[in-house]
Formats: sequence, structure tokens, C-alpha cells
Amino acid sequence: MTILDRKQRQDIGLVRHGDIMTNEEIDEIIDEEIDLYLNEKKKKKKDACYSKVKSRYKVWPSAYASGALVKCRKVGAKNWGNKSKKK
Repeated sequence: MTILDRKQRQDIGLVRHGDIMTNEEIDEIIDEEIDLYLNEKKKKKKDACYSKVKSRYKVWPSAYASGALVKCRKVGAKNWGNKSKKK
């Protein structure tokens, strides 16, 4: 680990109101940022169309599956895959 002089710490934001942050404070900030990043990754879920289309096609990703995914999202997951009744 390299020791940074005051100017280098100031340039990268490790100096707060003239005081140098301690290693514990830096570790705490880093832990908070990592937690925020991981929580954002967990929140992203696949939509219903993704699940329906992926279960129907053996090869994923493929041009056919991607096209079907776009069509499903266009009409909605409830309506996609249901044949319309002709009168």
C-alpha cells in the first residue's frame, strides 16, 4: 500500500475540511458504496416476457428468441402466445 501525501489525498477527495480521513472512515465509505452497488444489482429482475420466451426457445440468445421477446413486450405478456380466434 502506498502512502499518499496531503496533496494527493486532497485530489482524490480523501481530505475533509482540512482533516485527513482515517483508514476506518475510508473503509466505511467503501463498504457503503459496495452495499449500494450490490443492492442495485439484486433489484433488477427479469420481466414476464423474458421468462415466457426463454422457456419456449432452446437456444438463448438467438435472433428468433430476441424477435419473439420484442413482440411479447409489444403486445404484453398476457396476450403473447395466445392465438386470436377468427370469426
